[in-house]
Amino acid sequence: MAKRSAEPLLWMVFSAGGVLSALLMPSLVFFFGIAYPLGWLAPPGQEHLLALVRNPLTRIVVFLLCTFSMFHWAHRFRYTLYDGLQIKHLNELINLLCYGGATVAAVAAAYLLTRIP
Repeated sequence: MAKRSAEPLLWMVFSAGGVLSALLMPSLVFFFGIAYPLGWLAPPGQEHLLALVRNPLTRIVVFLLCTFSMFHWAHRFRYTLYDGLQIKHLNELINLLCYGGATVAAVAAAYLLTRIP
């Protein structure tokens, strides 16, 4: 019996991370990185943001955004090292570090999101 590859699953997570990052990150960076600090818009209060993050649906969206973005990075970085820098002899180590790092980041995101009171 032939061994199945995890490559299709990794490509699916890679594309989901790219889509979510492309759709949500520009607006988040604009609001929280530019508009609120420069005073262009009145920033929301801490109570409002806490109420927003306490909603389970918001936690799920933030978790998926963080997780898929990290796996998108891991896949892109892996292929940059593998194909771009031609480090093919370290493929197992690169896989472990890239996808392991993304997994650790996903677990950390889940932990932090569950710690919000």
